[in-house]
This record gives sequence, structure tokens and C-alpha cells, in this order.
Amino acid sequence: MPSDSTNINTKAVIQNSYDAIVIGSGISGGWAAKELTEKGLKTIMLERGRNLEHIKDYITATNDPWEFEHRGRTTEEQKKKYPVIHRGWAANEAIMQYWTNEEDCPYTEIKPFTWWRAYQLGGRSLLWGRQSYRWSDYDFEANAKDGIAVDWPIRYKDIAPWYDHAEKFAGISGSKEGLAQLPDGQFLPPMDLNCVEKDIAARIKQHYKNNRHLIIGRVANLTEAIPGRTKCQFRNRCWEGCPFGGYFSTQSSTLPAAQATGNLTVKPFSIVTKILYDKDTKKAKGVEILDAETNKTYEFYAKIVFVCASALNTAWVLMNSVTDIWPDGLGSSSGELGHNIMDHHYNLGASGQVEGFEDKTVFGRRANGFYIPRFANLFGDKRDYLRGFGYQGAASRESWSREIAELNIGADFKEAISEPGVWNIGAGGFGEILPYHENKITLDKNKKDKWGLPVLAMDAEIKENERRMRKDIVAELKSMFESAGVKDIKTWDTGHSMGHGIHEMGTARMGRDAKTSVLNEHNQVWDAKNVFVTDGACMTSSACQNPSLTYMALTARAADFAVSELKKGNI
Repeated sequence: MPSDSTNINTKAVIQNSYDAIVIGSGISGGWAAKELTEKGLKTIMLERGRNLEHIKDYITATNDPWEFEHRGRTTEEQKKKYPVIHRGWAANEAIMQYWTNEEDCPYTEIKPFTWWRAYQLGGRSLLWGRQSYRWSDYDFEANAKDGIAVDWPIRYKDIAPWYDHAEKFAGISGSKEGLAQLPDGQFLPPMDLNCVEKDIAARIKQHYKNNRHLIIGRVANLTEAIPGRTKCQFRNRCWEGCPFGGYFSTQSSTLPAAQATGNLTVKPFSIVTKILYDKDTKKAKGVEILDAETNKTYEFYAKIVFVCASALNTAWVLMNSVTDIWPDGLGSSSGELGHNIMDHHYNLGASGQVEGFEDKTVFGRRANGFYIPRFANLFGDKRDYLRGFGYQGAASRESWSREIAELNIGADFKEAISEPGVWNIGAGGFGEILPYHENKITLDKNKKDKWGLPVLAMDAEIKENERRMRKDIVAELKSMFESAGVKDIKTWDTGHSMGHGIHEMGTARMGRDAKTSVLNEHNQVWDAKNVFVTDGACMTSSACQNPSLTYMALTARAADFAVSELKKGNI
């Protein structure tokens, strides 16, 4: 190895052999590095993108609005280099540095697919929406009860202690509600609903006889300081990186914990091209990487490998790990590798005006909204589709910067904007997508990225079950708002291409049988018991809740098992 390859903390020369290798540095990779190093394993974390240091590299986080050259808008050059990012809300001057250059890293869309990627240390943990919800047995048992795909090999009781573990460390603020479909957790004090949200929540609760609930979001933003991190400052600029460590990210949380052990080596610009399989031991012996700066190839060796590159890139690594034993890649023996892609379908909802609060306004920029948990197909409710959905939204009052069509100059205009405008409330739905075998990704060997590597081809779409659900999502939200007295309600549904929900799942699902799944109940690859997959690739179904908290819990659980098995000599 080049002598200038260094550990970010200790400046130690990188060696070739470790106890553990972690592929990826996002939410799952950061957790794997923390758990493994704290259990005493010398670990190297390989990140394909650049290094990005906490605070120092949040280059816009303390800028005033007038310090942005383009006032938040992106340039024509950025529109050319980041066409996928410009399909949605994420094309903003402040955060373009975090998104992956799509000219360098293209992919093939057999069917429309919006793939949000952030190749740098910390990955999308710097950009995520931070909504953090537990799953319940309604989710873990759903496949078995519906006869869909395969059964989860775990239940809520298996992961509940690890939800506790993840929440305590990450810092999740939220309210305890006693809802069977949305288990309570180890919460910091909740943020507050504003006055309009509280009123709407009470009206919905009364109208639906306590069967529907509007609650404050459960969010990975600190409402109380914890060691090493300051509480949320209500700036609502999380996606630029938080200089206070007010929200959970790799940089603010898991990386410092892992580095404090002295057992972590971090190597950026390291594209893992394959896992090295030893057919004699039937285990992985390490990985091969391509240095993204020099195009040189290196190998690293370890006793265990955690693949946490995010659902689609994790599948890419496994599929590209071809041997004469596994011609379709490591983990391909069941025929399920790359299949069963899921997401959450959204881009639909409703909004309207709320009267009677003209004497009220809010202070601060709460980095959170409200959540309406799933109620469809639960507790005796039956729809013409399977599974369900939740809503995320907020109420707010128009500010002085609102547009007033009738006025544009003069004293009347000044008077009109001297007071806040009307109160609005809006929400969007997030619906579950079923794990269809035919929704898949493959390697497109006819198309290459900047480094000459094959790219992914996306062949996935929502189907009739989701289309029926979408009609219900809009209709139910409109009905709830009407029951709560919301006026001038408008609905929307702009359609959904897979990936746009940013919650990619599936491709290497967990299961009970090696013939029908890629991973077992401990996130081990059936075909190589010292390889673990704990990011979104492992998911057997998608539920409708944001999945990141579940990734954290599954990663911590798998790391505990891996180290235990390693000490016993079983892997």
C-alpha cells in the first residue's frame, strides 16, 4: 500500500489485514464500524467517495442567505451533471456538493428509476430526513399472513432490544403514544406540535373515535444534549451538515465513537469491486478495491465482512463478486440476489387553509413535522389492497415573503405584508410497496462508469396494489382534513417512479430458507457465513415507516452475533 494512506485519527499506515472490513460509511456502515470496534475488532471502513470531516467540511452550514451566489438555485452545469437530482426537491445550491456526479456514475433505466446517491464519508446520513420509527409485528408478520414473498425470519421481540440500543445512542426525540402499530421507544422529550397541529390532531382523534392519530414526528434530532453533541438549534438546515451535532449522522455520532476505540481505520476513495471468496473454507477472505484516485487495485483481508454500501450498491458488490462456484455473484444461489426491490411510494397528498388562528404564529424553525401512523388494513379495517401508509406533514403560517397577486408595489403592498399570512396545513403519504420478484436490478456490462466498471440496470415499477393504495391515500387525507375543518383543500398525485422515495430496500433479502433468500436471520449471507449485509438490501418487506432506525438496530444486532460467533470459532 502507498505509505501515505492514513487512518483519519491516528495517521497510522494502513495494513492489509484486519479483523473486520466494513463496506460503506453511511448509516449502516457507521453503525457496523462503531459496534465492531467497540467489541475490540481491528476494523477498516472502506468508502468509495471522498473524506468529509465533521464541521470543517460543512461549507455552507453557517452561511447567511445572501452569501449563496445563486440564492439557492442550481447552475446550468449542475443541471447537466445531476439530471436525476433535478427530478425532485433535492436540487439546491447548498447541498450539491453532497450528491454524486451522475456523469461519472451513470446507470441504466429499463424502467424509470430515481436513484439518489451521496458518495462521500457519511453517505446519505448527512442528508436523510431523520424520521425514525420502529416496526411492529404487523410489519414483520405481514408477508406470512398475506402469502407474499417469504416470511421474515425475525419478529419484533428479536429486534426490540436493539431498537432500544440504537435509539439511546442516536438520540431519538418523540412522544409515547401506546400504539400497537407504532411501538414506543427510548425517546428524548418530543418536539412540540404547533397550535394548529394540536387543534387538527384533537379534531381527528375525536372524529375517528381515537382510531387515528396525528403525533409529532419521531426524529433523530436531539432535544437534550448528550455527550459530544449539542441539542438541536431549530435552524432546520440539517441537510447542510450540523456544526452542533444536533442530528444523528456518521460524522456526529458513530464515527467518533468508533475512532475513540483506537481500532478503526478509514480509507476513502476505495471502490470495493468484489468480495474475495475462498472455496476451500467456504468463506470470504477479504475484498478487492479500486482506488478511485489512482485506478490502482488493492486487496484487504479480514475474518468478517459487513456489506453496508446501501441496498443497490450492496447488490452490485455481491453480483460483481463472481467465481466459478457463484457465476452470478456471491449470495446468488437462491436466485433472489438483485430481486425484490422495494421503496416507499409518495409524491401525493393534500393541503388546505386553517381559520381561527390569526392571532397566533410560531418562533424558530422546527426541524420536524407531524406524523399520522398507519390505520388502513389494521384492527378490522379492510381495503381492496394489501398493507398501508402513513403521512408526514406540517402546519405553518405564510410569511412576509409570500406572493400577493393583487399587489406588487406601494403602501397597500407594504401594509399587506406587515402581518403574517394565512395558516396552511399539508401532508404527503408514504405507502408500502410489495416485494415483487420481478422488480430487479442487474449488471449492465455494456455500459461503464468513469472507472470502467459495469453499471446497474433498473427494472422495477409500482403495480396495481400500489395504484389502488394511492387513490386511498389522497381520499383519506382529504377526508381527515375536512373532518377537522380545513378549508380550500387541494389534492395532488404527481406519480411515482421507483427509487424516488429514497428508501431503497430488498435485493438481498433475509429469510428462513437458503433456497428462497440471500441472508439468514442474523443477516449472514447463506453462501458465506462470515459476510453480513445489514443495510436496506436485507429487507424482506418495506412496511410504510421510514426504515433507517431498523437498519441501525439490525446492524447492531448482527455485529453482536458476528463477534460472538468469531470468538466461538464458528466463523
